[in-house]
Amino acid sequence: MEPVRVVEAALFSSAKPLKISEIESSTLLSPSQIRAALKKLAEEYDGRYSAIEVVKIGAKYSMQLRPEYTECATPFAEKEVPDEVLKVAALIAYHQPVLQSELAKMLGSDVYESVRTLRSMGLVSARKRGQTFQLTTTNRFLERFGIAGSTREDIKKWMEGQMKK
Repeated sequence: MEPVRVVEAALFSSAKPLKISEIESSTLLSPSQIRAALKKLAEEYDGRYSAIEVVKIGAKYSMQLRPEYTECATPFAEKEVPDEVLKVAALIAYHQPVLQSELAKMLGSDVYESVRTLRSMGLVSARKRGQTFQLTTTNRFLERFGIAGSTREDIKKWMEGQMKK
C-alpha cells in the first residue's frame, strides 16, 4: 500500500489529531515516510482546492474542514458541545486563567454544570484556589478547535479571528 494513502486513512478515521509516533506504531511506516506522506497529502488537498485540509496542530496532524466551509457543513454535523457549554468554554479560553467563582458571577450558577462537562471532556483543567477553582484550557481544547498556538495570546488571537467570520 502507498504510504500517502495509509496516512490519509489514519488521519481520516481518527477522531483526534495524531502524532507521527502514533501513526508509526499502527502502520509500521517510518517517521520519514510519514512526514513525506503528510507533506504530499497536504499538497494534494491544497492543489485540488478541497474543502478538507491537512493541518499541523502542535506536534500532531489532523484532517479538518477549511474554515470557509464550516458553515456549509454545520447543518450536517452532530453537535458535540452544547451551545451553553461552548459559551463557558469560550469565556474560559479568553480570560484564562479564570476563577470558577468569577464565571459564576458573569453567567450564573449554571456555569458549574458546564464546567463539569468541559472537565469530563478533557477540554478544561481546574486547580483548587481557596474555595474555588482556577480554570484553564487543555491541549485537548487546542486540538478540538484546531488552534495552532498554545499561549494565551495565541488562543485570544484565534478567538478574535473566529468572531470576525
